[in-house]
Parts: sequence; structure tokens; C-alpha cells
Amino acid sequence: QVQLVESGGGLVQPGGSLRLSCAASGFTFSSYAMSWYRQAPGKERELVAAITSDGGSTNYVDSVKGRFTMSRDNAKNTVYLQMNSLKPEDTAVYYCNARRWPDLYWGQGTQVTVSS
Repeated sequence: QVQLVESGGGLVQPGGSLRLSCAASGFTFSSYAMSWYRQAPGKERELVAAITSDGGSTNYVDSVKGRFTMSRDNAKNTVYLQMNSLKPEDTAVYYCNARRWPDLYWGQGTQVTVSS
């Protein structure tokens, strides 16, 4: 059974940091590209960051460049999103995503709230 389980969300003040994790099981993790998406209330889900299957390349949406870092540990079947200098506009539910055509898997999401 395929599972993606996100954790690490919570309430943080502006300027603070959080580290999200996504633990994968039920598929060959090291063969899949991984992504983090987020969805704020009333908005469409957007791609935040992506990483290749071997971790050799990452991409970020412009709004998080220089603040967020995505990484993966294929030995632990886990992907991470280190979020620094958080802003209120980063508030959203964050989802991890695994893809290798034609497969596409989603986690259940973890809430990140940035507020003073």
C-alpha cells in the first residue's frame, strides 16, 4: 500500500523556521521524483519545490527561492522541506507528491500557519 505521510507543520511566528518531512512507503522511493505543493484557503494548489529521484537537482517557485530548501534521503525514504524566514503568505496546507509516469501519489497534507 502506497503511503506518503507529512509531518512537521504547526504555528510559527513570522521570520521563524519549520522543517517538514514526508515519509514514503509502498513504492520504490528512489525511482520517483518528489515535490512539495501547498494550498492556501480559497486558492489553487501550487507547486513549491521539486527534486529529482537522485536528489541531484531541485527547483523552487520564485516566492520561496532563498528561503526554502528541499532535500531527500533515499536510504530513509524521506523527503524534507526546510522553511526559513517564514512569512504570513506561506500559510497553507503543504502536501508532498511522488511521481513517475504514470504513477502519481499524494500525501494527506500538513498545516503550516505563520502568524504573530
